[in-house]
Amino acid sequence: MTAPIPDGPLNLAQQLIRDHLVAGEMSPGREIALRMDQALLQDVLGTLVMLELEAMGLDRVKTEPSVQYIDHGLIQADNLNAETYLFLKSACERFGVWYSGPGNGISHPVHMEHFGVPGQSIVGCDSHTTAAGSLGMLAIGAGGIEVAMAMAGEPLYLTMPRIWGIRLEGSLPDWVSAKDAVLELLRRHGVAGGKDTIIEYHGPGLANLSAMDRHVLANMGTEMGATATVFPSDGETRRFLAARGREADWRPLAAEPGCRYDLEETLDLSALEPMIALPSSPDRVVPVREVAGEPLHQAYVGSSGNPGYRDFAVVASIVRGRQVADGVSLDINPSSRQVLATLVRDGYLADLIACGGRLHQTGCNGCIGMGQAPAVGRNSLRTVPRNFPGRSGTREDSVFLCSPETAAASALAGAITDPRSLDMAYPRIDEPERMVVNRELFTPPLPPAEARLKPLQKTENTPALPELAALPERIEVPVLLVAGDNVSTDDIMPAGQRVMPYWSSVYASAPFTFEALDPDYARRAEASRGHGGHAIVAGHNYGQGSSRENAALVPRYLGLQVVLAKSFARIHWQNLVCFGALPLSFVDEADHARLERGDAVVIENLHAQLATGTELVAEIVGKGRVKLHHGLTERQRSLLACGGVINQLRYGSAPPEVVQSR
Repeated sequence: MTAPIPDGPLNLAQQLIRDHLVAGEMSPGREIALRMDQALLQDVLGTLVMLELEAMGLDRVKTEPSVQYIDHGLIQADNLNAETYLFLKSACERFGVWYSGPGNGISHPVHMEHFGVPGQSIVGCDSHTTAAGSLGMLAIGAGGIEVAMAMAGEPLYLTMPRIWGIRLEGSLPDWVSAKDAVLELLRRHGVAGGKDTIIEYHGPGLANLSAMDRHVLANMGTEMGATATVFPSDGETRRFLAARGREADWRPLAAEPGCRYDLEETLDLSALEPMIALPSSPDRVVPVREVAGEPLHQAYVGSSGNPGYRDFAVVASIVRGRQVADGVSLDINPSSRQVLATLVRDGYLADLIACGGRLHQTGCNGCIGMGQAPAVGRNSLRTVPRNFPGRSGTREDSVFLCSPETAAASALAGAITDPRSLDMAYPRIDEPERMVVNRELFTPPLPPAEARLKPLQKTENTPALPELAALPERIEVPVLLVAGDNVSTDDIMPAGQRVMPYWSSVYASAPFTFEALDPDYARRAEASRGHGGHAIVAGHNYGQGSSRENAALVPRYLGLQVVLAKSFARIHWQNLVCFGALPLSFVDEADHARLERGDAVVIENLHAQLATGTELVAEIVGKGRVKLHHGLTERQRSLLACGGVINQLRYGSAPPEVVQSR
């Protein structure tokens, strides 16, 4: 039953939650349920969502619009990606989903251009769905199974976050842009500093940030672990929508005067300087001047981290009439057809090509290791949101995160360069009053009567999901893997052209699991399936980064029963629960050091312990007891008792007998 709304003036995040609250109490730390208006899918995870909708027996999605984007798996080196497109288009026809084909662009900026509506809520099977908060939306990334449930009309469950108000003051100096602002916040707070918060930007400095500047900040709030990022809907929002012929979708939204925040901070934009994140984490941030002069192999411009017209036009203006340094690859990765077409119309694309830049198709591309992989150990400057080891497609990479200005200046110099050192006036770029718009590139949903007749075009690479057994009353499993802090979902389930085409198949992707940390894990895990499964031990922030649910589902299929960690990233923790794996955190973090690979973990009376308080006790054979925290709600305990969401929807309880095989 929904509790009363908090007394007094509400900040904008609280207003958006109030307007979508289905159940729960708006008190930080309590579970709430939210109605989702829209849904966003990308291809390599959308395949699993569509298979989940099929497993649920869904007739037609309830979220409107729901949009499926093809933006990750764009390299057609064989038949697999092309066949995925056919499957996804058929699934869109079957379930009533909009379809955005390959080449239309990256889901987040394209959705913002065509479908973003201030005041609405959106859930997406990509962690950077948060970028839509730049338009005043309540935008949340989640695992695909939660997205599928939302599309089926179920609420999205999450812990009520604290609201972190960041007051913006001043304006960005020359040669400093929004990327530098979010890198400064990552320098201050780290990759887990925003966990269980919604970041809400406010203050006079907002007037100096365009909607696409705000997109950069909202997109990379995810890198701090934030549940969402919220901006008001104001004149800049209206200008953005009007430039795309959608001014009618605009409505003003702002925090109520006198509202309060759970956390407060001030960021003076005028005091910022060019910043850069060192390899291989988004929070290893220093001023560019501190690493200036380091040799450069590649400069990469684009991605959901810097997708705006301005981000490409400013690079074009910097390189106009100049040449990229010998031996440097300047890779241009346009974010959407709209942006690319407008750059062509306005003459900027010619400058990018004339300087020696390499133009790639619109999509995620190098950000997710789908092309433009750098040479081993050579420095690559990228305007992408993440630089986890190997994410570029090269395991031994050396990827820095920076602004478009820093990338362009460095490409010209052949070394990492503070853009303030360039001998030219700073080219300030305003977005055009009218962008090139072509809505015909989207395939709209079929009418319900016609949609019901459409079959799914499945292949060997889109098999049905495995059935998963429920957690038993007694667990006795070996520890197969011990890891440290900040294990990312890239570490668990690799991306890149070699692996991503197989993501639609749990079985085909299973051999790649944890290969970067332990190449033998998948073989040992497979062997554990017939003997009760296994456990994983990890440090802080386990499962950070991408929302990819296969990082939970595939290990679960391989027999994962329980993860013992110092702490978990929000989305991955929920993904584990949704697929029936038990996430537990150490009450005493020193216990992490006691566990080794090969230790046996025993938990007696599991479900009785889960139902009593928030802690339970496990026995480490030969080493004594360990206290563990679970923090599960009654709803989540029920999911675990069923073996996950799919079982609950199929059977209403645990299946009578499940063999985890094809």
